[in-house]
Amino acid sequence: MKQIPSVYSELNLVDEKVERIIDKNFNKLSPLLYKLLVDWFIGAFSNFKDIEKYLILIYLINTDLIFYRKNGIIVDYETFYKDKILEIPKINLINISKDLKIPKESVRRKIISLEKTGVIKKSGKKIIIDRSAYDTIKPRETLKNISTFLSVFSKILVENKITKNSISSENITSVIKKNFSFCWYQFYKFLFSYVDKLKKQYSDLETVCIGLLILYNAVTHKEFRNKDLNLKKWRSEISNADKVGLNAMSISDISKIPRSTVIRKLKFLQRKNILKISNQKLITINFSDQELKVASKNQNEVIKDLTKLIIRIFNQMNIN
Repeated sequence: MKQIPSVYSELNLVDEKVERIIDKNFNKLSPLLYKLLVDWFIGAFSNFKDIEKYLILIYLINTDLIFYRKNGIIVDYETFYKDKILEIPKINLINISKDLKIPKESVRRKIISLEKTGVIKKSGKKIIIDRSAYDTIKPRETLKNISTFLSVFSKILVENKITKNSISSENITSVIKKNFSFCWYQFYKFLFSYVDKLKKQYSDLETVCIGLLILYNAVTHKEFRNKDLNLKKWRSEISNADKVGLNAMSISDISKIPRSTVIRKLKFLQRKNILKISNQKLITINFSDQELKVASKNQNEVIKDLTKLIIRIFNQMNIN
Protein backbone atom coordinates (compact mmCIF):
# COMPACT_ATOMS: atom_id res chain seq x y z
CA MET A 1 0.00 0.00 0.00
CA LYS A 2 1.28 3.47 -0.91
CA GLN A 3 1.96 5.87 1.91
CA ILE A 4 -1.17 7.84 2.70
CA PRO A 5 -0.88 11.62 2.67
CA SER A 6 -1.24 13.14 6.11
CA VAL A 7 -4.57 14.87 5.61
CA TYR A 8 -5.06 15.66 9.28
CA SER A 9 -1.70 17.39 9.76
CA GLU A 10 -2.04 19.35 6.50
CA LEU A 11 -5.55 20.53 7.28
CA ASN A 12 -5.40 20.94 11.04
CA LEU A 13 -8.96 19.68 11.05
CA VAL A 14 -11.33 21.33 13.48
CA ASP A 15 -15.07 20.91 13.77
CA GLU A 16 -15.97 24.36 12.46
CA LYS A 17 -13.80 24.02 9.36
CA VAL A 18 -15.15 20.59 8.45
CA GLU A 19 -18.75 21.73 9.02
CA ARG A 20 -18.17 24.67 6.66
CA ILE A 21 -16.80 22.31 4.00
CA ILE A 22 -19.81 19.99 4.37
CA ASP A 23 -22.18 22.97 4.22
CA LYS A 24 -20.56 24.47 1.11
CA ASN A 25 -20.43 21.14 -0.76
CA PHE A 26 -23.55 19.46 0.59
CA ASN A 27 -25.10 18.67 -2.77
CA LYS A 28 -21.93 16.87 -3.81
CA LEU A 29 -21.72 14.91 -0.55
CA SER A 30 -25.41 14.18 0.11
CA PRO A 31 -25.80 11.35 -2.46
CA LEU A 32 -22.87 9.53 -0.84
CA LEU A 33 -24.09 10.19 2.70
CA TYR A 34 -27.63 9.02 1.99
CA LYS A 35 -26.41 5.98 0.05
CA LEU A 36 -24.38 5.01 3.13
CA LEU A 37 -27.44 5.36 5.36
CA VAL A 38 -29.99 3.79 2.98
CA ASP A 39 -27.77 0.77 2.32
CA TRP A 40 -27.22 0.29 6.05
CA PHE A 41 -30.96 0.37 6.83
CA ILE A 42 -31.83 -1.97 3.94
CA GLY A 43 -29.06 -4.35 4.99
CA ALA A 44 -30.24 -4.24 8.60
CA PHE A 45 -33.81 -5.08 7.60
CA SER A 46 -32.77 -7.87 5.24
CA ASN A 47 -31.10 -9.86 8.04
CA PHE A 48 -34.02 -10.30 10.45
CA LYS A 49 -36.89 -8.42 8.75
CA ASP A 50 -36.70 -6.17 11.81
CA ILE A 51 -34.26 -3.24 12.01
CA GLU A 52 -34.58 -2.89 15.78
CA LYS A 53 -33.57 -6.52 16.25
CA TYR A 54 -30.46 -5.93 14.14
CA LEU A 55 -29.75 -2.76 16.11
CA ILE A 56 -29.91 -4.68 19.39
CA LEU A 57 -27.41 -7.20 18.03
CA ILE A 58 -24.85 -4.57 17.04
CA TYR A 59 -25.47 -2.81 20.36
CA LEU A 60 -24.40 -6.02 22.13
CA ILE A 61 -21.41 -6.52 19.86
CA ASN A 62 -20.45 -2.89 20.36
CA THR A 63 -19.57 -3.79 23.96
CA ASP A 64 -16.50 -5.44 22.44
CA LEU A 65 -15.54 -2.23 20.65
CA ILE A 66 -16.12 -0.18 23.81
CA PHE A 67 -13.79 -2.52 25.74
CA TYR A 68 -11.04 -2.13 23.12
CA ARG A 69 -11.52 1.64 23.06
CA LYS A 70 -11.35 2.00 26.86
CA ASN A 71 -8.19 -0.06 27.01
CA GLY A 72 -6.46 1.56 24.04
CA ILE A 73 -6.43 -1.69 22.06
CA ILE A 74 -6.56 -1.60 18.25
CA VAL A 75 -7.89 -4.74 16.57
CA ASP A 76 -7.82 -5.11 12.80
CA TYR A 77 -10.76 -6.15 10.62
CA GLU A 78 -9.73 -9.76 10.01
CA THR A 79 -8.90 -10.41 13.66
CA PHE A 80 -12.16 -8.87 14.87
CA TYR A 81 -14.26 -11.21 12.72
CA LYS A 82 -12.13 -14.35 12.91
CA ASP A 83 -13.43 -17.26 15.05
CA LYS A 84 -15.27 -14.80 17.23
CA ILE A 85 -17.49 -15.61 20.21
CA LEU A 86 -18.44 -12.86 22.63
CA GLU A 87 -19.53 -13.49 26.21
CA ILE A 88 -21.44 -10.77 28.03
CA PRO A 89 -21.61 -11.47 31.79
CA LYS A 90 -25.03 -9.93 32.23
CA ILE A 91 -27.50 -8.41 29.81
CA ASN A 92 -29.23 -5.28 31.05
CA LEU A 93 -32.60 -4.86 29.34
CA ILE A 94 -33.17 -1.48 30.97
CA ASN A 95 -29.93 -0.05 29.57
CA ILE A 96 -30.66 -1.39 26.08
CA SER A 97 -34.18 0.01 26.24
CA LYS A 98 -32.93 3.40 27.43
CA ASP A 99 -30.02 3.69 24.97
CA LEU A 100 -31.92 2.48 21.89
CA LYS A 101 -35.31 4.00 22.80
CA ILE A 102 -37.02 0.61 22.47
CA PRO A 103 -39.62 -0.44 25.08
CA LYS A 104 -38.20 -2.92 27.59
CA GLU A 105 -40.69 -5.66 26.71
CA SER A 106 -39.91 -5.23 23.01
CA VAL A 107 -36.21 -5.62 23.81
CA ARG A 108 -36.99 -8.80 25.74
CA ARG A 109 -39.05 -10.25 22.86
CA LYS A 110 -36.44 -9.43 20.26
CA ILE A 111 -33.64 -10.98 22.32
CA ILE A 112 -35.73 -14.15 22.74
CA SER A 113 -36.22 -14.16 18.96
CA LEU A 114 -32.45 -13.79 18.41
CA GLU A 115 -31.97 -16.67 20.82
CA LYS A 116 -34.38 -18.87 18.85
CA THR A 117 -32.41 -18.25 15.65
CA GLY A 118 -29.19 -19.30 17.43
CA VAL A 119 -27.50 -15.93 16.98
CA ILE A 120 -27.26 -15.51 20.74
CA LYS A 121 -27.36 -18.07 23.54
CA LYS A 122 -28.15 -17.73 27.22
CA SER A 123 -26.23 -19.42 29.99
CA GLY A 124 -27.80 -18.28 33.24
CA LYS A 125 -27.50 -14.51 33.22
CA LYS A 126 -24.64 -14.67 30.74
CA ILE A 127 -25.21 -13.96 27.01
CA ILE A 128 -23.04 -15.72 24.45
CA ILE A 129 -23.02 -14.19 20.97
CA ASP A 130 -22.31 -16.86 18.38
CA ARG A 131 -19.73 -16.32 15.64
CA SER A 132 -22.57 -16.44 13.09
CA ALA A 133 -23.68 -13.06 14.48
CA TYR A 134 -20.35 -11.56 13.43
CA ASP A 135 -20.84 -12.91 9.91
CA THR A 136 -24.29 -11.30 9.92
CA ILE A 137 -23.01 -7.83 10.83
CA LYS A 138 -19.79 -7.88 8.76
CA PRO A 139 -19.93 -4.42 7.17
CA ARG A 140 -18.79 -5.12 3.62
CA GLU A 141 -21.07 -2.60 1.89
CA THR A 142 -20.92 -0.02 4.70
CA LEU A 143 -17.12 -0.09 4.72
CA LYS A 144 -17.12 0.48 0.96
CA ASN A 145 -19.58 3.38 1.26
CA ILE A 146 -17.69 5.10 4.09
CA SER A 147 -14.43 4.81 2.17
CA THR A 148 -16.02 6.30 -0.95
CA PHE A 149 -17.50 9.19 1.04
CA LEU A 150 -14.19 9.99 2.75
CA SER A 151 -12.28 9.74 -0.54
CA VAL A 152 -14.61 12.25 -2.20
CA PHE A 153 -14.32 14.47 0.87
CA SER A 154 -10.53 14.39 0.55
CA LYS A 155 -10.88 15.46 -3.12
CA ILE A 156 -13.05 18.40 -2.06
CA LEU A 157 -10.27 19.44 0.34
CA VAL A 158 -7.87 19.49 -2.62
CA GLU A 159 -10.34 21.45 -4.79
CA ASN A 160 -10.59 24.03 -2.03
CA LYS A 161 -6.76 24.20 -1.81
CA ILE A 162 -6.87 23.04 1.79
CA THR A 163 -4.70 19.98 1.13
CA LYS A 164 -2.46 18.95 -1.76
CA ASN A 165 -3.32 15.25 -1.99
CA SER A 166 -6.54 13.30 -2.13
CA ILE A 167 -6.84 9.74 -0.83
CA SER A 168 -8.25 6.82 -2.78
CA SER A 169 -11.13 4.81 -1.36
CA GLU A 170 -8.89 1.71 -1.48
CA ASN A 171 -6.31 3.35 0.77
CA ILE A 172 -8.98 4.55 3.16
CA THR A 173 -10.45 1.03 3.34
CA SER A 174 -6.99 -0.33 4.16
CA VAL A 175 -6.52 2.14 7.01
CA ILE A 176 -9.98 1.47 8.43
CA LYS A 177 -9.39 -2.29 8.29
CA LYS A 178 -6.03 -1.90 10.01
CA ASN A 179 -7.61 0.26 12.76
CA PHE A 180 -10.98 -1.41 12.63
CA SER A 181 -11.93 -1.52 16.31
CA PHE A 182 -11.23 2.22 16.66
CA CYS A 183 -12.89 3.31 13.41
CA TRP A 184 -15.98 1.13 13.84
CA TYR A 185 -16.45 2.30 17.39
CA GLN A 186 -16.61 5.82 15.92
CA PHE A 187 -19.02 4.72 13.18
CA TYR A 188 -21.38 3.00 15.63
CA LYS A 189 -21.30 6.12 17.80
CA PHE A 190 -22.43 8.13 14.77
CA LEU A 191 -25.00 5.51 13.80
CA PHE A 192 -26.63 5.16 17.23
CA SER A 193 -26.94 8.93 17.47
CA TYR A 194 -28.45 9.11 13.97
CA VAL A 195 -31.00 6.39 14.66
CA ASP A 196 -32.01 8.09 17.90
CA LYS A 197 -32.69 11.41 16.14
CA LEU A 198 -34.64 9.96 13.23
CA LYS A 199 -36.67 7.59 15.36
CA LYS A 200 -37.95 10.52 17.40
CA GLN A 201 -39.16 12.19 14.21
CA TYR A 202 -40.55 9.16 12.36
CA SER A 203 -41.52 6.79 15.21
CA ASP A 204 -40.04 3.53 13.81
CA LEU A 205 -37.00 2.48 11.82
CA GLU A 206 -38.80 0.89 8.86
CA THR A 207 -40.44 4.29 8.28
CA VAL A 208 -37.00 5.91 8.48
CA CYS A 209 -35.71 3.42 5.90
CA ILE A 210 -38.56 4.20 3.48
CA GLY A 211 -38.21 7.95 3.97
CA LEU A 212 -34.45 7.77 3.38
CA LEU A 213 -34.96 5.76 0.20
CA ILE A 214 -37.33 8.40 -1.22
CA LEU A 215 -34.89 11.15 -0.20
CA TYR A 216 -31.98 9.29 -1.79
CA ASN A 217 -33.96 8.99 -5.01
CA ALA A 218 -34.38 12.77 -4.96
CA VAL A 219 -30.73 13.70 -4.28
CA THR A 220 -29.51 11.37 -7.04
CA HIS A 221 -31.85 12.81 -9.68
CA LYS A 222 -29.54 13.88 -12.52
CA GLU A 223 -30.70 17.50 -12.80
CA PHE A 224 -30.56 18.06 -9.06
CA ARG A 225 -27.27 16.25 -8.53
CA ASN A 226 -25.47 18.45 -11.05
CA LYS A 227 -26.38 21.66 -9.22
CA ASP A 228 -23.86 23.46 -7.03
CA LEU A 229 -25.80 23.89 -3.79
CA ASN A 230 -24.79 24.67 -0.26
CA LEU A 231 -26.88 23.26 2.59
CA LYS A 232 -29.33 26.18 2.72
CA LYS A 233 -30.04 26.06 -1.02
CA TRP A 234 -30.20 22.25 -0.89
CA ARG A 235 -32.98 22.46 1.68
CA SER A 236 -34.90 25.06 -0.31
CA GLU A 237 -34.85 22.90 -3.46
CA ILE A 238 -35.00 19.32 -2.19
CA SER A 239 -38.80 19.13 -2.31
CA ASN A 240 -38.72 19.80 -6.06
CA ALA A 241 -35.64 17.71 -6.80
CA ASP A 242 -37.31 14.52 -8.04
CA LYS A 243 -39.45 15.03 -11.14
CA VAL A 244 -40.57 11.40 -11.37
CA GLY A 245 -40.76 9.63 -8.01
CA LEU A 246 -41.05 6.03 -6.89
CA ASN A 247 -44.09 3.81 -6.54
CA ALA A 248 -44.83 1.60 -3.56
CA MET A 249 -43.87 -1.58 -5.41
CA SER A 250 -40.42 -0.18 -6.31
CA ILE A 251 -39.85 0.92 -2.71
CA SER A 252 -40.82 -2.55 -1.51
CA ASP A 253 -38.56 -4.26 -4.07
CA ILE A 254 -35.55 -2.12 -3.15
CA SER A 255 -36.02 -2.10 0.62
CA LYS A 256 -37.34 -5.70 0.91
CA ILE A 257 -40.04 -4.33 3.22
CA PRO A 258 -43.45 -5.92 2.41
CA ARG A 259 -45.59 -3.79 0.11
CA SER A 260 -48.49 -3.65 2.60
CA THR A 261 -46.10 -2.27 5.24
CA VAL A 262 -44.63 0.20 2.76
CA ILE A 263 -48.10 1.53 1.90
CA ARG A 264 -48.95 1.96 5.59
CA LYS A 265 -45.69 3.83 6.28
CA LEU A 266 -46.15 6.02 3.20
CA LYS A 267 -49.58 7.10 4.45
CA PHE A 268 -47.97 8.05 7.78
CA LEU A 269 -45.29 10.12 6.00
CA GLN A 270 -47.95 11.75 3.85
CA ARG A 271 -49.97 12.71 6.93
CA LYS A 272 -46.82 14.27 8.40
CA ASN A 273 -46.45 16.38 5.22
CA ILE A 274 -43.07 14.90 4.36
CA LEU A 275 -43.93 13.50 0.93
CA LYS A 276 -46.57 13.71 -1.73
CA ILE A 277 -48.23 11.02 -3.83
CA SER A 278 -49.26 11.91 -7.37
CA ASN A 279 -52.38 10.75 -9.20
CA GLN A 280 -50.14 8.12 -10.81
CA LYS A 281 -49.21 6.86 -7.29
CA LEU A 282 -45.64 8.14 -7.61
CA ILE A 283 -44.03 9.31 -4.38
CA THR A 284 -41.66 12.26 -4.01
CA ILE A 285 -40.21 14.28 -1.14
CA ASN A 286 -42.33 17.30 -0.28
CA PHE A 287 -41.53 18.76 3.14
CA SER A 288 -43.97 21.23 4.64
CA ASP A 289 -42.32 24.28 6.21
CA GLN A 290 -42.83 22.87 9.70
CA GLU A 291 -41.46 19.41 8.89
CA LEU A 292 -38.51 20.92 7.01
CA LYS A 293 -37.72 22.95 10.12
CA VAL A 294 -37.67 19.79 12.26
CA ALA A 295 -35.69 17.85 9.63
CA SER A 296 -33.20 20.73 9.32
CA LYS A 297 -32.59 20.75 13.07
CA ASN A 298 -31.92 16.99 13.01
CA GLN A 299 -29.74 17.37 9.93
CA ASN A 300 -27.61 20.03 11.65
CA GLU A 301 -26.99 17.65 14.54
CA VAL A 302 -26.21 14.79 12.14
CA ILE A 303 -23.64 16.98 10.39
CA LYS A 304 -21.96 17.70 13.73
CA ASP A 305 -21.78 13.94 14.41
CA LEU A 306 -20.54 13.31 10.85
CA THR A 307 -17.86 15.96 11.35
CA LYS A 308 -16.55 14.15 14.42
CA LEU A 309 -16.50 10.84 12.50
CA ILE A 310 -14.54 12.40 9.62
CA ILE A 311 -12.00 14.07 11.91
CA ARG A 312 -11.38 10.96 14.01
CA ILE A 313 -10.85 8.66 11.04
CA PHE A 314 -8.58 11.16 9.29
CA ASN A 315 -6.74 11.65 12.57
CA GLN A 316 -6.20 7.89 12.75
CA MET A 317 -4.76 8.00 9.22
CA ASN A 318 -2.25 10.57 10.40
CA ILE A 319 -1.19 8.33 13.29
CA ASN A 320 -0.59 5.52 10.82
